[in-house]
Amino acid sequence: MPQQPAKLNAFPVFVRVEGRTVVVVGGGEEALAKARLVGQSSALVKVVALDLEPELADWIAGHGAIHIEADYRAAFLADAVMVFAATGSEALDRRVCDDARAKGIPVNAVDRAELCDFYTPAIVNRAPVCVAIGTEGAAPVLAQAIRAKIDQLLSPSLGALASLAASLRETAERLLPKRLRRQFWQDFFGGAPAREMEVGHADEALAAAGELLKRRRARQGHVALVGAGPGAEDLITLRAQRHLMEADVIVHDALVPEAVIALGRRDAERLAVGKRKGCHTKSQPEINALLVSLAREGRRVVRLKSGDPLVFGRAGEEMQALRDAGISYEVVPGVTAAFAAAADLELPLTLRGVASSMVFTTGHDLRGETLPDWARLAIDGATVAVYMGRSIAAEVAARLIEAGLSPDTAVAVVENASRADKRLFHGTLNDLPSLEQRADLTGPVMTIIGDAVAGANFAKSEPLASHVAALAEAQGASA
Repeated sequence: MPQQPAKLNAFPVFVRVEGRTVVVVGGGEEALAKARLVGQSSALVKVVALDLEPELADWIAGHGAIHIEADYRAAFLADAVMVFAATGSEALDRRVCDDARAKGIPVNAVDRAELCDFYTPAIVNRAPVCVAIGTEGAAPVLAQAIRAKIDQLLSPSLGALASLAASLRETAERLLPKRLRRQFWQDFFGGAPAREMEVGHADEALAAAGELLKRRRARQGHVALVGAGPGAEDLITLRAQRHLMEADVIVHDALVPEAVIALGRRDAERLAVGKRKGCHTKSQPEINALLVSLAREGRRVVRLKSGDPLVFGRAGEEMQALRDAGISYEVVPGVTAAFAAAADLELPLTLRGVASSMVFTTGHDLRGETLPDWARLAIDGATVAVYMGRSIAAEVAARLIEAGLSPDTAVAVVENASRADKRLFHGTLNDLPSLEQRADLTGPVMTIIGDAVAGANFAKSEPLASHVAALAEAQGASA
């Protein structure tokens, strides 16, 4: 089981303070620090203290804050949205906290975590953008160090860019259908408007945003044929993940695990069109038509295929349909199951002096009356990766032995390659038919045949022959 993240004891929120009052009780250095922090917002800051240190008095005068020159009384908290107790006296800080809590006002006591309803974060201010870093009061120095690093990463123009975005939001919502808005904003924050604002060209940034709106309104749909890999979600490529995060629609096969599909953005539409043995949700022509239809609606589509789209994924038919319809598309390669299975077994698919070529095929190629050309390659020493279910294992073995391949040729079988629930088997071509009796193998099965297989690491692999012996024993007992 994956390790669960630690639970937060303080939940981060942003409190609306515009036009509202924040009270700081205290007149010294601690009060000044909190006043400066709150002073980055549009709140009205009231400082309650009979005496002020000169630096705090100067800050109040220069920032439009209010000084209540009196000894603290609970009545001074009446209109506050939050309170800071920064008197330096534990007894007085506790009293301020008790009074605030009695009035239902959240309170923070400086350097007294046990009295706090909330903690103040280290802030990177690019108003209206704000990054807040908190450690639940455990390590303020660490929070400041993180703040310094983030401050260097964020452009000083980020706030102006966000303000420009806010001014355009209503226009974008009026002109663009919902499915196009996300991509518009991605292009806005990552494209020409952001670059112009970066160098202080606000008018040029606005003009670039207008051009972007025009182009996005006229946008044509696009289809990405994406390889989902063999099953493990951390084996998809960075490009595949980017397309998933940008997709309006994810059209996925049945063999693609939910963990991989979940890498797409949460509001993307998900359409299952998968084909399993004996159960086709949609025919291939129906899938082709669906991709064309979605793209013609101006949507960004990810066609998510198990393994690699170009290896037994029928991508050729889909690409032809998209070409015929004039739809733009691209192919994002994925890790095909043969490579994942070989990695699981530490199996060299090519081996100097033993196997210098390899074949990707399906067991169904052996069902015709004429042996396919690759059968001769297998006999000549090529490593053969067979994408097949267990139901045709006996037929594959029989036809290859008939063609002249030795029954003692090494064989490796992997169910659910790359995944945590994978199962590994090894044996010879003569043992391969036993797979047909393995009703417990319900996941996708990859079979690798050839002399190079003997170089695999079988330490975690189960012998195929052991199952053959168990079957024979069981049949003898029943007789």
